[in-house]
Amino acid sequence: MCLGIPGQIVAVADADAMLCTVDVSGVRRAVDVACVAAPGRPLDDLVGAWVLVHVGFAMSVIDEDEAAATLKVLTEIGEAEAEMEALRLGLDHQATM
Repeated sequence: MCLGIPGQIVAVADADAMLCTVDVSGVRRAVDVACVAAPGRPLDDLVGAWVLVHVGFAMSVIDEDEAAATLKVLTEIGEAEAEMEALRLGLDHQATM
């Protein structure tokens, strides 16, 4: 499964290498923005933009509402996975008794 994680561009890290610093839920990483940068425009124009990040690349620009909704769903999926794991462990525990 390919998963894009929403993050907000907070700074230009290296304009020559097309790298910006992206904040993803409090974690900051350098991300390649070549796919979303406008030709001939400075990367500073991207600061503040929300992007979908996949394996170190900003794949598309999204709006803040879409970013919030996606983060909410990802959080819910994570919680559901944790609940399923707890249920599985609980059932396994009962089966061994």
